[in-house]
Amino acid sequence: MRNKKPSSVLIIYTGGTIGMVKDAVSGALEPVTFERLQANIPEIDRLDIRLDIQTFNPTFDSSNLHPSHWVTLIEIIEREYKNYDGFVILHGSDTMAYTASALSFMIDNLSKPIILTGSQLPIGVLRTDARENFITALEIAAMKVNNKPMISEVCIYFEYHLLKGNRTTKFSASNFNAFVSPNYPPLAESGVQITFNEAIIRSHNGKKTKFYKSLDNSVALLKVFPGMSPNYVNSILSAEGIKAVILETFGSGNATTEEWFINALKAAINRGLIICNVTQCQTGAVLQGKYKTSTQLNKIGVATGYDITTEAALVKLMHLLAHEKTTEEVRRKFSVPLREEMTVVDWD
Repeated sequence: MRNKKPSSVLIIYTGGTIGMVKDAVSGALEPVTFERLQANIPEIDRLDIRLDIQTFNPTFDSSNLHPSHWVTLIEIIEREYKNYDGFVILHGSDTMAYTASALSFMIDNLSKPIILTGSQLPIGVLRTDARENFITALEIAAMKVNNKPMISEVCIYFEYHLLKGNRTTKFSASNFNAFVSPNYPPLAESGVQITFNEAIIRSHNGKKTKFYKSLDNSVALLKVFPGMSPNYVNSILSAEGIKAVILETFGSGNATTEEWFINALKAAINRGLIICNVTQCQTGAVLQGKYKTSTQLNKIGVATGYDITTEAALVKLMHLLAHEKTTEEVRRKFSVPLREEMTVVDWD
């Protein structure tokens, strides 16, 4: 029987729409204290869970998210890891998928749930989605089976769906159902009951949990589009301090075969720049070499990201650049699943 009432969950409040009110003068949304947020959700007092709160000081709008915030989250979680059965992070939705992906790479052999949630409407608005998101996230973080956590990975809970964090992307700015997991099914769905897709829920491997606290954000994003100019491409490939570039391509990893473009990529790779291929499409995967328009990318040494999201690809590179000694290892490990963030597709 599942025990939905474990002893303790730590809430980490970073800010975001869930805890915002309108400024009386400007009308713009501004963060409020957790105490004001909690006052609008008296229902959480009915949960038989010991809840403690740690609040970022100051809280921040997630559009101002920086990798240093991920390091702070890791420091909090590592410090409190033995003291709680689960963690719920209240976070703005705009960059939630980046944070979920980052935390998944910064913690190896995670044995407890880390659930990120937030809302599309502030907690003080009558029609807010904040209450259900927050309460159910707490319940999931507290669930156990045979005295072990039901979930032992980083997830996003939003609008009745529990999604694998590093497989998730925000796709709507106006719908309550703001997130999708394009290439991986939901881990759970919430209705009258919370139904788990137990066939895909990973079990802890029994190894010691390891925390990583360094990142290297020397990365850039190059989105291909019809009519892009050599100046645009070269300005990114030659940007000072950049060590790796995510190439967002068409379809299953395709890009123009114009000589100037391939030569620019090849020259950048030859001088040590890491270039990784991800698709602009919501679903599907990079199948580099399947079409003529991606064969050259294969030949010059562009690394494939298969079905990884852009968010996960960027933070995976930040993690690899900080912890691998050679560009060859970064390039190799980018195309290998580290935290089930991608599915390797063999199209031959």
